[in-house]
Amino acid sequence: MAVAAIIVAAGRGTRAGAGEPKQWRDLAGQSVLARSLAAFSGFAQVVLVLHPDDMARGVAEFGGLATLVAGGESRSQSVRNALELLEGSGVSRVLIHDGARPLVSRALIARVLAALDTAPAAAPALAVTDALWRGAMGVVTGTQSREGLFRAQTPQGFHFDAILAAHRAHPEGGADDVELARRAGLAVAIVAGEEDNLKLTFAEDFARAERILGACMDVRTGNGYDVHAFCAGDHVWLCGVKVPHGRGLLGHSDADVGMHALTDALYGALAAGDIGRLFPPSDPQWRGAASRIFLAHAAALVRERGYRLANADVTLVCEHPKIGPHALAMARVLAEIMEVEAGRVSVKATTSERLGFTGREEGIAALATATLVSA
Repeated sequence: MAVAAIIVAAGRGTRAGAGEPKQWRDLAGQSVLARSLAAFSGFAQVVLVLHPDDMARGVAEFGGLATLVAGGESRSQSVRNALELLEGSGVSRVLIHDGARPLVSRALIARVLAALDTAPAAAPALAVTDALWRGAMGVVTGTQSREGLFRAQTPQGFHFDAILAAHRAHPEGGADDVELARRAGLAVAIVAGEEDNLKLTFAEDFARAERILGACMDVRTGNGYDVHAFCAGDHVWLCGVKVPHGRGLLGHSDADVGMHALTDALYGALAAGDIGRLFPPSDPQWRGAASRIFLAHAAALVRERGYRLANADVTLVCEHPKIGPHALAMARVLAEIMEVEAGRVSVKATTSERLGFTGREEGIAALATATLVSA
């Protein structure tokens, strides 16, 4: 089952006050749009819909994280542009999310996806609990029953073929994708929304979002350390890169000392044990295994537990081989395995000034630090 996410951010957001469109504004150190995109990291396909005037900026900032498409004159047209782009890609389900909802949680996304197992469409909502008035000219002119009323949120999820057909059948659009789905006769399941999943509409909403981020963000840091001795060979694997060398590294798996240290840093941040506990060397199935298996497992566990990687830093300690020429490639490989942007991963090296076992060139040591934040 292939699932895609469409993040709609083609509006101008004039109600949010003067300045650049709200999706590009800073929110506690990251742009609103960067936070919205991060919530869907790990999806097979992410399509970002931007205003035509913002496409160059989008390519520069998010070109490696999402497929970009220009929006239309209305929200419905913008969504349809993204749906048409995905046709034929093998996507069976799609989530459509407002780029101005940067605080959507992984748990909410999972609820919407789960509801699609038994319904052709699903969307989060919150029951209306306040009294409702009608008003005009600054005075109350009547009341409205709140029975059966809900506040709609996103992401709204659909079986792909059904929502594409709904958009094609109703090119005039609607208030949201649920309205078009209902016009097409689709039953839309309601799942529990979240108060923190607010849509940034007015200037004061940014202050509220920053308060939520300050109160709710869970930050965790883990450290990893690993050592492997040299043995006979003609190369070493370091942070996923095959580096020519006059010797190899001794280990039960491929002995990638840098990747092992980083993997243990992720497990440590989650208090989830270490490689030796989860992939014991006594188990023959891991003999000679590629260390990317371990790192990918740790990164998936990070996402499953509702976190994202803020940054990772790996230091290799050795006299030889020289790491500098390979450091950027190593960082890119690690980022790819963990499904994060390369700018969140650093690989560097140092020597031990000819002291100790690394100084005597008996082996290589690696240290790693990983910081996780709640998604």
